[in-house]
Amino acid sequence: MGAPIVVEACVDSIESALAAARGGAHRIELCASLIEGGTTPSAGTLAVCRARLDIPIFVLIRPRGGDFLYSAAELAVMLEDIRRAKQAGAHGIVTGALSADVDRTRELIAAARPLQVTFHRAFDVCRDASRALEMLVALGVERVLTSGQAATAPEGAETIARFVRQAAGRIGILPGGGVTADNAPALVRATGVTEVHLTGAVPHQSAMTFRAPAVTLGNAAPRSEYEWSVTDAAQIQRVVKGL
Repeated sequence: MGAPIVVEACVDSIESALAAARGGAHRIELCASLIEGGTTPSAGTLAVCRARLDIPIFVLIRPRGGDFLYSAAELAVMLEDIRRAKQAGAHGIVTGALSADVDRTRELIAAARPLQVTFHRAFDVCRDASRALEMLVALGVERVLTSGQAATAPEGAETIARFVRQAAGRIGILPGGGVTADNAPALVRATGVTEVHLTGAVPHQSAMTFRAPAVTLGNAAPRSEYEWSVTDAAQIQRVVKGL
C-alpha cells in the first residue's frame, strides 16, 4: 500500500473548518468569501481555527476577488497579511500573482518562508502553464493548485497528468476545482497526484425564525473574473460634499 492521498479541504468559515477536521481532512486551506474564489481570511477566524484544530492550516493570501494582477499597494497588503498569518501560527501560505516579471511572486514566497508555499489557481489563467511550472520549481514553491486550466479538475485531468509528468517530483501538483467524493478516486487514478483539494460544501439553511425578505445585504456575484467593484474617489467626494 502506498501513502494515503492527502485531502485538503478549502473552507471559508470556522464551522466549515471544524466540519472538515471532523470529516478527516488532512489539511485545510483557510479562506474568506469562496463565492469570489477565496480571499484572505480574518485574523479571528485563523486564531480560532488554530485553537481548535490539530491539522495543518494553510492560509490564503488574496486581497480581493477578480484577477491576479496586483498594484503595489495590494502587494503591500499581501506581504502584511503573510506576516500576520505567520505570527498567528499558520502552517503554510497559499498565494500567487501574475505579471510580466516574477519579482512579485518571489517577494511573496520570501515573505512566507520558512512556511510551505502553494501557488494557487492564478496558475490556471496564465499564458504558458508549462513555462510557469518551471518558474515555480525554480522559485522553490512546494505545490501548485490547478484544475488543469479547465473549468474543473476532472475536465482538466489529462492536462493535470501532464503537469505531474513534467513536475517529476520537483513540485507537488494539487488538483482542485469541482472535485467531489464521486470523482476524486478516478481523478487520482487518471493523474497520479498524491493530494486533492475540495470544499465538500452543501447548502446550509439559516436557523433564523424571523426573516426580512425585503432586505438584501451584498451584491450579486461579479459578471466576470475580470470585473469587480472598486471604490471611486470621485463618488465618495460627491457624497462628502453633498453632506
